[in-house]
Amino acid sequence: MNDEIFSVECPHCKKSVEWSEKSPYRPFCSKRCQMIDLGEWASEEKAIPCETADFAMNPELSEEWTKH
Repeated sequence: MNDEIFSVECPHCKKSVEWSEKSPYRPFCSKRCQMIDLGEWASEEKAIPCETADFAMNPELSEEWTKH
C-alpha cells in the first residue's frame, strides 16, 4: 500500500487540502465550502454540459423538458 499523502485544491476556495482521513470533507477544506458547492448545484448555478439527454428526446414527455 502506498502511504504517500498528497494535497488537492478545494474546489470552492482553492485552499490546499490533505487527501487523508484527517480531512473528512475532502476534496473540500471545510463543511462550509462543501455546503456552498452543494447549494450551487441545487440552485442550478452549476451543471454538467450536455447536448441532449435521453429524457429530453422522449416525445411522450411534456414540452417543458424538450424546450430547453
